Amino acid sequence: MKSFFVYMVTNRKHGTLYIGVTSNLPKRIHEHRSNAVEGFTKQYSLHRLVYFEKLDDAENAILREKRIKEWKRAWKVQLIEKENPEWNDLFPTLNR
Repeated sequence: MKSFFVYMVTNRKHGTLYIGVTSNLPKRIHEHRSNAVEGFTKQYSLHRLVYFEKLDDAENAILREKRIKEWKRAWKVQLIEKENPEWNDLFPTLNR
């Protein structure tokens, strides 16, 4: 069964946030980290994965991404800090 992920990347603790959705989280984060794709994350050097959640279907993942994007910033920060209070880069833990 294929999984989908909603994720947040940043450049530093309490920095600029980008929220995305993907079916291949390690590959997508690698693309952000290597600046492989032009756009917002490259412009602001958003390379640090600070939050992700796994969902079972694309429709729910896209809906969740859209809902989080509509949230106030404080709610997004609270979501991150609930699981990752230090805003550590979670990318190294993905393949464990």
